[in-house]
Amino acid sequence: MSLDTLIADTSQALADDATKGHVVFRAQGTLVGVTEVDISTGRHTFKVDEPPALGGADVAANPVQFALASLGSCQAITYRLWAARLGVELDSVTVRVEGDLDLRGFFGVGDEARPGLTAIRLEVDVAGPESQERYAELAAAVDEHCPVLDLFRNPVPVSRALHVADAAGNPADR
Repeated sequence: MSLDTLIADTSQALADDATKGHVVFRAQGTLVGVTEVDISTGRHTFKVDEPPALGGADVAANPVQFALASLGSCQAITYRLWAARLGVELDSVTVRVEGDLDLRGFFGVGDEARPGLTAIRLEVDVAGPESQERYAELAAAVDEHCPVLDLFRNPVPVSRALHVADAAGNPADR
């Protein structure tokens, strides 16, 4: 099935029944070292770690790097999808993402520093035969529809439940 057919069929199915648009993604992380975490997202598994300067062994990218990689990869995919949807010929896409983090927030040193990213710089290089205006139209569509960019730009409600177990792994009384 071609990308154009997939986009058309999926768009029509979502237009016909909005409930088909709701999906749930899951990830689970288990601390297996000082800062090393094994992540499972269903069929896929990977590690996350911190560099030695933050107490880790640097066996994998750190959580902030994964967040930036998520943004960059989502941008690239969204460029491909929206190029097909808008009929914009796209030969290649390269996305670079940089983020600023003030470690004082993570370590609780100084109330003025937040623990998260304070700025993100996103650079996208596209190649193809279209005009600058067509690629600007594509970029605007991507900025409007990229799920991970939306995640960075807009607050998302987060709920957290804490479950405490004893040393043997038995749930504590609730």
